[in-house]
Amino acid sequence: MENQEEEKKMVPEVVLSSGHRMPALGLGTAALPLPPNQLLSSIFVDAIKLGYRHFDTASLYQTEEALGLAIAEALKQGLIAGRDDLFITTKLWCTDAHPNLVLPALKASLQKLGLDYVDLYLVHWPVRVKHEAHPIHFAKEDLLLFDMKGTWEAMEECHSLDLAKSIGVSNFSCKKLSDLLGHASVPPAVNQVEMNPTWQQNKLRDLCREKGIHVAAWSPLGANGTPWGSHRVLTNPILKDIAMAKGKSPAQVSLRWIYQQGVSPIVKSFNKDRMNENLQIFDWELNEEELTKINQKIPQEKGLRGEAFVSPNGQYKSLEELWDGEV
Repeated sequence: MENQEEEKKMVPEVVLSSGHRMPALGLGTAALPLPPNQLLSSIFVDAIKLGYRHFDTASLYQTEEALGLAIAEALKQGLIAGRDDLFITTKLWCTDAHPNLVLPALKASLQKLGLDYVDLYLVHWPVRVKHEAHPIHFAKEDLLLFDMKGTWEAMEECHSLDLAKSIGVSNFSCKKLSDLLGHASVPPAVNQVEMNPTWQQNKLRDLCREKGIHVAAWSPLGANGTPWGSHRVLTNPILKDIAMAKGKSPAQVSLRWIYQQGVSPIVKSFNKDRMNENLQIFDWELNEEELTKINQKIPQEKGLRGEAFVSPNGQYKSLEELWDGEV
């Protein structure tokens, strides 16, 4: 019976352009307020018990240490056979988005995680902030020019040193991705962006598909509970109607829709029941009529707009410039 349960909860994998395999659903680890490390670590161990194998962290989240403790505990308990059973993503924050700071930043993340490598390392935003500035509460004058070419070359060095099996970006528009592809020796394997039925990112997904870049979706359920999130996804009448007809939750319908677009959702819940529910999206599907309703009838609105990165004297003088019109 236990084996059947395990079988049921196995998350499918996608093959990235780097040749590495990534579980098609990940657990996000950002939390406000941040629980103590021991509590967070036990939540991540529970997630591994439930069947999660892909964990998404970042230096900004301050959860790398707790995740590292959970990995060590899962190995100790025999919940996983080895480190290779897990797929760990972390990200380069804007205060380290400079060619000389990328490798030291990754080494610092690896030390906190207690790992020799990460499976995926992402440039968190196409933005640079003064190294000594507060990571979140920085001033407009702390915004500096982001050297995309130099920063990406340093990411490629992390990859060649085998400290990051795959490298990618996050929150990159079509234009910024195209610019990056113009000089990248190693193309980004992933672009992790805000995506859900109320912000569907069609243009960006088309470009990524064409260029062989896998899309991962943060905020797949609308990030309710964050300063910028909303109930838009979970209270959407179309999603609720489909959920009721299928005997599923609106959250499951949203995650299944994302998965059927060929995108990997990064879910964020520390509630055990919801963590389990979010895994149950792989043994059923949305039909054409349901997909069409979601694709064509849900009003579109971006959640996190990134005003903090916009300044009259900075690189991006407007949200239009930050997102290259995709806002």
